[in-house]
Amino acid sequence: MASINVDKMSLKELRDLQGKVEKAITAARQRERAAALKKAEAAAASAGFSLSELLGGRGRGRGKSKSAAKYANPDNPSDTWTGRGRKPNWLNSKLSKGAKLQDFAI
Repeated sequence: MASINVDKMSLKELRDLQGKVEKAITAARQRERAAALKKAEAAAASAGFSLSELLGGRGRGRGKSKSAAKYANPDNPSDTWTGRGRKPNWLNSKLSKGAKLQDFAI
């Protein structure tokens, strides 16, 4: 590898060099990450597992959990409501006509 004398470089040349170095670092990190992933997959496979099985198949962070429907529209059973958030229009119209919330419980 050639030696670079940074003391004799202009500011523009130094900034160009800095950009090239940053790109090279990013590429090297990606290569090392891919190699580490390959090693981890091989280790998991040798134990009879996939890597996703060992890691639980979870992504990053917590996702929203899906709540089960508690109320359904008797006219259209595919219209449901979990009891959380704003009441759907079909439920509001039925409640305004004198129906009770318990009438729509699943």
